[in-house]
Amino acid sequence: MLPFALTIFTGAFLLFQVQPLIGKFILPWFGGGPGVWTTCLLFFQTLLLGGYAYAHFSSTLLKPRRQVMLHFVLLALSLAMLPITPSPSWKTNLQGDPNVRILLLLMVTIGLPYFVLSSTGPLMQRWFSQTNPGVSPYRLYALSNVGSLLALLSYPAFFEVRFSRQFQANLWSGGLVAFVLVCGYCAYLVWRHAKEIERASAAPVTPDVAAIPEPVPVALVVGTDAPGVAATAPAVAPVADLAPTGVDRLLWIVLPMIASVLLLATTNKLCQEVAVIPFLWVLPLSLYLLTFIICFDHARWYHRGVFTALLVMAIGVVCALLPAGSDAPMRVQIIVYTAALFIACMVCHGELYRLKPPPQQLTAYFLFISAGGALGGFFVAIVAALIFSDYRELQLGLWLLTYALGVLAYRHRSRELVFGAAAGGWLALLAVSWVRSYFDGSEGIKTEFVNLVKERPIYLGIGVAILIACVVDFRARRLLAEFRPRMVGFVMAVCVGVGVIFIVQWRTKETTRVLSASRNFYGTLKVYDYYPNDEDDHYHLLLHGATTHGLEFTKPEKSVMPTTYYGDASGVGLAINHLPEGSRRLGLVGLGTGTLAAYGRKGDYLRIYEINPAVRQLATTQFKYLEYCQAKVDVVMGDARLTMEREIAEKNPQRFDLLALDAFSSDAIPVHLLTKEAFEIYLQQLKPDGVIAVHISNRYLNLRPVVEKLAESFKLHVATISDDNEPDWWIYATTWMLVTRNKAFLEQDKIRDIADAPEPNAKAPLWTDDFASVYSIMKNN
Repeated sequence: MLPFALTIFTGAFLLFQVQPLIGKFILPWFGGGPGVWTTCLLFFQTLLLGGYAYAHFSSTLLKPRRQVMLHFVLLALSLAMLPITPSPSWKTNLQGDPNVRILLLLMVTIGLPYFVLSSTGPLMQRWFSQTNPGVSPYRLYALSNVGSLLALLSYPAFFEVRFSRQFQANLWSGGLVAFVLVCGYCAYLVWRHAKEIERASAAPVTPDVAAIPEPVPVALVVGTDAPGVAATAPAVAPVADLAPTGVDRLLWIVLPMIASVLLLATTNKLCQEVAVIPFLWVLPLSLYLLTFIICFDHARWYHRGVFTALLVMAIGVVCALLPAGSDAPMRVQIIVYTAALFIACMVCHGELYRLKPPPQQLTAYFLFISAGGALGGFFVAIVAALIFSDYRELQLGLWLLTYALGVLAYRHRSRELVFGAAAGGWLALLAVSWVRSYFDGSEGIKTEFVNLVKERPIYLGIGVAILIACVVDFRARRLLAEFRPRMVGFVMAVCVGVGVIFIVQWRTKETTRVLSASRNFYGTLKVYDYYPNDEDDHYHLLLHGATTHGLEFTKPEKSVMPTTYYGDASGVGLAINHLPEGSRRLGLVGLGTGTLAAYGRKGDYLRIYEINPAVRQLATTQFKYLEYCQAKVDVVMGDARLTMEREIAEKNPQRFDLLALDAFSSDAIPVHLLTKEAFEIYLQQLKPDGVIAVHISNRYLNLRPVVEKLAESFKLHVATISDDNEPDWWIYATTWMLVTRNKAFLEQDKIRDIADAPEPNAKAPLWTDDFASVYSIMKNN
């Protein structure tokens, strides 16, 4: 067993190590947004489905020696693709939606090795059962689980912080060589065993290889090498012993699809609110994998009633937290959304385990599961961006799961699901009361619960009436002793209630008129129209996700005023106004509404770098800053860092007097724009006495120590200007940092006098492309 165990463990470890590694490699090449990881997960899911299909059909259609020959060829070809470091040629001036290019890059770089690794679990179990007849192969899944979780948890905690990306890629390549060697030895054992069977075929008693039980592949959905199901495991429900029906097969797809949607939606949510970092990729994926391991280990770990109650409660908390958006504390968001993901996936995978078919159909069963995972990834990464102008996948996934519970309750005639949903409803009231008490302050959970009941007595009464009608035997005046179809009515009422809540939230989230709403690879954009009947205060506001990217008055006299983060008293306003006289060359990373163009004078030159084509379209149609600017303005599309790097390579440095980095005020910061390598590029774009202005206003992250460490590394002078004075409602409190070689610039009276005092205890490591510790700069909120 040792060669097969070692092969499965190594394959599972490499399969999960390469996911965050390759994601970190290509993240800076495509803007550093959450969409990069979502597209990566889509690739992993799709290729996983291919690997499972290959393992299933090669095992059922080919004789053992031909299987060995085919797999040996694939192993050799996978080695030919090493090293897995992506070619710099993929770093182009990309515009528009990069999904296709990311998928092509991944296919060319790691496609075949990942395909071979994804087939390892089921294929090795099949080979082991052939070479060791009578010995159960199912305990091999434990090693697969250990390898998967160890790879996921060790990457952000060990490999990412200790080794450079290139060294990690070299280590992974060495691991693949070791995997091929041990897998080759397993192939040799299968070849030798098949040859012995052929020699013995003339004997009176011929071993019936076809009678060997079908091995259980390691269940893998959304790039997870989850455990298989032992054929000898006791059935947990009568359904498990029945031949699967069409409804069962549909649920084999729908349940993992829902879990996949929730995984990607939760990851998107966390990355949008905090930062796009491997830790926030790995955390949801680890919890997802853990639920698969728990549910498929033994039936005792999943109790329908308990987890249904927890699910309904978790949905209630999510409903209460979603309207708070990014105003909710970061740690609360991480805990609530990941806990909801864990509970929902426990329900999906627990019910999936109960639907397992007889052993001879298990390979098809896991093919359906992997197909469901791929469909979920495709929906989030591709379809949702086309049909929605906002992120709706998290709500839709939870909503669909409540409907699936109704189907399961009817299909399995389950009173547990019904009463679990009822208990969950009351738990949800208590949990929502806690959320309200937490945000509103001090009245306490008891008072908030009473207030909540008083505010919604009609809806509460309707819910209680529906529950009584569904579960009470009116003749006997007691709870129904056995399942009745009308019991499902309460679960479906919960489904309807959840749907109504989500729809009401979508409709009432913004009462202001929306002039424009769009969503693409880079996020969501909305333009709001405020006070249209007030000529003096009528303005348009641009939101990117939950972050304001500028506002502009429609009145011509006021439309040229710098607003929000860019007032005259802000750090960037002071820096621009104190540049030497004469024509000025200004650079800006992040277009927004183009507010900084208000500072452009005749004879100036303004060069703006913007990666999102939708932002440029809105800035030129819904806002007038660029149109009214007196300076010459060029908007350059593409990632700012890559574009500047190309300009330097082409001997075309811009020699800016000031370069404003306005890409860090949103909640999901592009880390690659604030590393040592990035600053080297910025400094080559500046005049010797030029200034870099970094906007570090951020809800969750204290970026000041990071910029100070970069300044120290390049022996630059730095001043932090926090402008808390808000003379008008359209001027926001901001924090900008000015970095320059020109110490005299920062010693001008109006800059020196308002600069913040040093923060002696605020330290951060030097950020590089290989290492950037977001955890060390998280604020305590």
